[in-house]
Amino acid sequence: MWLLAFAAVCWLLPAMQALPARSQGGTRLMKPADVVHSQVYVSLEPVPRGRRFEVAVAGEVAAGYHVQANKVLEDYLIPLTLTAELPAGITLANSRYPRAIMKKFPFAEKPMAVYEGKFTVRLAFDAAADAPVGPQKIPMTLRYQACNDQVCLPPVKVPVTVELTVAPTGTPAKNAHAEIFANRE
Repeated sequence: MWLLAFAAVCWLLPAMQALPARSQGGTRLMKPADVVHSQVYVSLEPVPRGRRFEVAVAGEVAAGYHVQANKVLEDYLIPLTLTAELPAGITLANSRYPRAIMKKFPFAEKPMAVYEGKFTVRLAFDAAADAPVGPQKIPMTLRYQACNDQVCLPPVKVPVTVELTVAPTGTPAKNAHAEIFANRE
């Protein structure tokens, strides 16, 4: 009997997570993948072979929600991460996550390191001297678990795609999105 109940829960859970919004003690919950809205920016147009360039994923957490920071304070918490599937000729040089906000919640004994509102994750990449020339895509995954003051939603992995153009070595490149990449935090 318990096996039948377990199978029913496993079958219903994905359908329950797909509901647009549901009520939890009067609070309307969002779909987990809709809590963080993100936009992608590339620092150079085009990206010449042999050059380093940056990608910024600017996120905004929906009002009333928070996500755990990249560096969590407790082992059981799920950190926000951004991972990339690198195409030929592109390598990851480094990644920088924003500083967390330390916040105390009614359900926790200690303050937690979280992101609320707007945040930006920055990744630096190198285009190899033999990187394929032309349009390129870098598929990425933004993983997080969103919570409000009462409940945590299931963890989610949201696809994010970077689109850029790789140009021959020595091609003049224009700095793009100075408002994003001027801030070195």
